[in-house]
Amino acid sequence: MNRSELMEKKNREMKYAAKTFLHNYGSILFLLFGISLGSVIGIFFPHAVDSLKPIGDIFLNLLFVSVIPLVFFAIAASVANIEGDRVLGRIIGTMAAVFIVGIVIAGVASIIFLYLFPLSTDLPVEQSKEIIDTAKDDSWAEKIVRFLTVSEFSSLLSRQNMLAFVIFSFLVGIATRQSAAAGDLFRKFINSGNAVMGNLLVMVMRLAPIGLGAYFAYQVGTLGPQLFGFYAKPIGLYYIFGLLYFFTVFSLFAFFAYGIRGVKLYWKNNILPSLTSLSSCSSLATMPANLLAAKSIGIPDTVASVVIPLGTTLHKHGSAISCIFKIYVALLLSGQDFFNPANLIMAVGITLLVSIVAGGIPNGGYIGEMLIISVYQMPTEVIPSIMIIATLVDPLATMLNATGDTVAAMLTARLTGQKLSPHETASSE
Repeated sequence: MNRSELMEKKNREMKYAAKTFLHNYGSILFLLFGISLGSVIGIFFPHAVDSLKPIGDIFLNLLFVSVIPLVFFAIAASVANIEGDRVLGRIIGTMAAVFIVGIVIAGVASIIFLYLFPLSTDLPVEQSKEIIDTAKDDSWAEKIVRFLTVSEFSSLLSRQNMLAFVIFSFLVGIATRQSAAAGDLFRKFINSGNAVMGNLLVMVMRLAPIGLGAYFAYQVGTLGPQLFGFYAKPIGLYYIFGLLYFFTVFSLFAFFAYGIRGVKLYWKNNILPSLTSLSSCSSLATMPANLLAAKSIGIPDTVASVVIPLGTTLHKHGSAISCIFKIYVALLLSGQDFFNPANLIMAVGITLLVSIVAGGIPNGGYIGEMLIISVYQMPTEVIPSIMIIATLVDPLATMLNATGDTVAAMLTARLTGQKLSPHETASSE
């Protein structure tokens, strides 16, 4: 191969790498550009921000009306399409326990970290916004009734009752399964609706750089440059805690599964999945690398082939940590005490629900924001702030989400009494 051919090949590789990078991180880069442009406008043209705020409001309204039907179709379709298998019953049951315990640990650990390293409560947002206090002075029994149910069907369609709507969607999915052949037409309808509404939300989220950029311009123009320091603190804390969690907690999980040998095997084979998740920003794209890592570790195929694919959508440590941070920030912005026992209990519950349920929904993280403001009855003004934070921590959150699936498969294999394959283990070592 001559020099010109080598140069041409190198140029093709560079173009492919640039195209891949833009494909994987394009949404984040465009959002950063929108936020940066909005910040410049807010700093140098503060008189124009009142005209930009309606653009942000339009984006949020589109998001609100898109999320409600998407939640129904996505959850109902997922439950309706589940197929039971007694042979896999024990593995699935153990896997579910591992997933739930892991997400709860992530949530509780995040709460402890934020308690030890709190953010300042002197936030500029409260200086320009009148916090809408919609909290009701009622008993715990009344709170449970209000969170879980509504008295009229039409009330389900309000974002203020998101949790009740999620439960209703689950029940519709279960009823569809129990209807057997009589429910086939309805099952096709909700599957089709799931695909359509998923594409609709993708279309709406393409407007995020414009909508959130306009909202950020308004915030900067009315609150001042000190707003940048506010966003930097929770994002910085997330990356510090996320990396600490990545190396320590996952090592502990691997140790509980197969001792020191398990820790060595996990980290030796976790390099490719970690780099894949960071470069692709996608748990789904990391799944093949996780399956290869599981094979090298020696996890039985009967476990890995079930736990890792399901874990791609149902097991998300990074999303759990992100959810706690978003709730913490949202409560600070709305003038509430995050460390109130009732708020902490609800935070862990929301984290569990969002990490497991919203994981299989396109842009499901944004549904988490709706659920947060619904359960805590917050003003919608806090949504852009927590959406921006969630987007900027997404690379590390994805790595935690994806690489946690392999160690979950190790725990599931151990708890079901299975051993690492001697042949695969030997090849790994």
